[in-house]
Amino acid sequence: MLLDDICTNLQKGKAKDVKAQVQEALDAGIDPVEILNKGMLEGMNIIGIKFQNNEIYVPDVLIAARAMNAGMELLKPVLNAKGVKADGKVCIGTVKGDLHDIGKNLVRMMMEGAGLEVLDLGVDVSAEKFVSTAKNEGCDIICCSALLTTTMVEMKNVVEAAVAEGIRDKVTIMVGGAPITDKFCKDIGADIYTADAASAAQEAAKVIKAKKKA
Repeated sequence: MLLDDICTNLQKGKAKDVKAQVQEALDAGIDPVEILNKGMLEGMNIIGIKFQNNEIYVPDVLIAARAMNAGMELLKPVLNAKGVKADGKVCIGTVKGDLHDIGKNLVRMMMEGAGLEVLDLGVDVSAEKFVSTAKNEGCDIICCSALLTTTMVEMKNVVEAAVAEGIRDKVTIMVGGAPITDKFCKDIGADIYTADAASAAQEAAKVIKAKKKA
């Protein structure tokens, strides 16, 4: 089955094969939503589980994400034409004063792999930029990353800026990074802390699902 092959090759990081098979599936008249769900997202979901279980490592996730992106280049225009939107919208960035981005990039890839639209604000992102982006773009989630203990305090600024802008009740604020803990998350008034990228994507997907039900 073609969708199984897409799923398998995505996990192996075979970008060229994934791209060719996505095109083949489209040419065969398979519903692009089905290609996305049963081929691409299913593959990234398996990658996320394996990553959590320490069966695979960061480089494996990166090459799988690259294969996913190759397939999405073909799928996105078709999905857009059908009016299919991502389940939810997230803005993500490394907080002001911090230039580390490997963890943030992994979370972004995993969230995209979970079917979310992710706006990557990059590194050294101010609280104002997180909040203005969330407000202007209608984001469901603000996702903040930090690797330095000295920049952790910026996450509190993001929470306070969201309150000041009147959007705190509309956005879920997620925090993560090596020095961050669940206690710190609660202390600053953020909503969710996760220890790794796969968990972050799962929690984000749960938030979106809950919002849809509400």
